[in-house]
Amino acid sequence: MSIHGYPVIDAHAHIMPMRMIKPGPLAEWRKTYGDKVAEIQETLEDPQKLLAHLDREGIDKVVCINYIARDLFGFTEEVHDYVVELCRHAPDRLLPCGSVDPVYSKDLARDTEQLIHHYKIKLLKVHGPHAGYHPDDYLRDKPMLAKFYALAEEAGVPVMVHTGTSIFPGARSKYGHPMAIDDIAIDFPNLKIIMAHGGRPLWMAEAFFLMRRHENVYMDISGIPPKLLLTYFPRIEEIADKTMFGTDWPSPGIPGMRVNAEAVIKLPLSEESKRKILYDTANRLLFAR
Repeated sequence: MSIHGYPVIDAHAHIMPMRMIKPGPLAEWRKTYGDKVAEIQETLEDPQKLLAHLDREGIDKVVCINYIARDLFGFTEEVHDYVVELCRHAPDRLLPCGSVDPVYSKDLARDTEQLIHHYKIKLLKVHGPHAGYHPDDYLRDKPMLAKFYALAEEAGVPVMVHTGTSIFPGARSKYGHPMAIDDIAIDFPNLKIIMAHGGRPLWMAEAFFLMRRHENVYMDISGIPPKLLLTYFPRIEEIADKTMFGTDWPSPGIPGMRVNAEAVIKLPLSEESKRKILYDTANRLLFAR
């Protein structure tokens, strides 16, 4: 499986139960996909249709991003049952991602242990703008969030942190500032941390700084139009071994998996850098564990 000879991992795709999304945010999807929303929802609910979609798009493996955002989207703990069952059909190609809920949970340690040991979740997601908290709030009013990071660190499960803004009504973009990751990387030096979206569209310089400062910090480039990638990260080849291709599909405004991968392939980057970004980094960090 490859695109123009390049194997591709989509390290950030929202393979999620769209049936749970509230009408307000679902309207954002209709702006991009119109009547195709129902078709996309059906694809995300059927593992065979999803795998067929990946085959058509030339995508070898995909990280299935799921997280709790009960107030904004309507996503509850049920997303974990969905993603584990989906990924069970092709564990070599589909990687399950889930999250805890620091705002409403009564026991974050219990919730984290359940995700890691019962659900066998392979990636944990922190989405401050959609769930309403700072990723480093363990330093303030959510001390149990430290236990979440510590348990993930101990188990060797990477944590993905949303960085950058969000278009959805009600999302609070202040929680997407990447500098919170500086604290986490210092306090949990053996935790693999992935900055989703590289801080786009406001904080790319901060994201680049964090990648170079901390050995345990990585990023994905999902949600960044490939034509802007070198504008945002002109020195990306210096961090290619810590950078992962991702699309954010089927989020609003995303043209598709294959078209984004082809656009990255056309960029004036070395062959080595392209292969690291498109496949090698994600495969090493997420799938080869």
